[in-house]
Amino acid sequence: MASAKDIIVKPISSNDARRLVRKIHYSGKVVQNSVLHLGVFLDGKCEGVMQFGSSLDKSKTLQIVEGTGWNEFIELNRMAFSERLPRNSESRALGVAMRIIKKNYPHIKWVISFADGTQCGDGTIYRASGFILTGIKTSKNLCRLPDGEAIHKMTLESNPTSGRPELNGRSYYDITGGKYNFMQYVEAAGGEVLKGFQLRYIYFIDKSCRDKLTVQEMPFSKIAEMGAGMYKGEKRVTKANSSDQLESGGAVPTNTLQSNELSPQEIKN
Repeated sequence: MASAKDIIVKPISSNDARRLVRKIHYSGKVVQNSVLHLGVFLDGKCEGVMQFGSSLDKSKTLQIVEGTGWNEFIELNRMAFSERLPRNSESRALGVAMRIIKKNYPHIKWVISFADGTQCGDGTIYRASGFILTGIKTSKNLCRLPDGEAIHKMTLESNPTSGRPELNGRSYYDITGGKYNFMQYVEAAGGEVLKGFQLRYIYFIDKSCRDKLTVQEMPFSKIAEMGAGMYKGEKRVTKANSSDQLESGGAVPTNTLQSNELSPQEIKN
């Protein structure tokens, strides 16, 4: 029987990564401007993918760790694993990914990611992989449209003048009068705001940066205290901790990684 030690993590093309994300990620959506794509292989077949890029709101995010340079952090914005991968493959793949980044992009000091506690999970795999919890907030920026599609406020505000099918060709700005007004869009589209939480996690490649956090580290027990626990899209009320069963997750859209290209050599650990 295969184990997590049998997986191989190596760079793959953006096209291959996007095909797999569309197929197995819970959102079915890709992040067009992701630039680092790592495939997770078992028996020669790609069964998982991790995509990285820079944060959309980069100037705000870098302030989370004092003294962070413009290109000294990166965001994990998509992570999707098939059911065929062995137990614990997610945490092992993340560990390999962190080593790949450390070796090939030495200027990157920390990695940020967000767990979607409205549709997917509360970030068990991050906790099992050495990430620390730095934020839990109520999510008010995700809407479920009448056709079942979920759309994030950031998606609309990143391209507010393009016509939207759910608005009969009108744009976000057409509806809001050129303003950022998500609730006005929700009403016009006949949607419903999804209730839940967004959880923010950070992994420190450069361990010294942990002392420079400008936000408070949060104990994992805070997830249960706030009622933010979720597993595979279902709310849970049991205490969330690093021994919970793992789930695949996703995060918010990102931009560009500026460094040398990765070697195509396979990495197996």
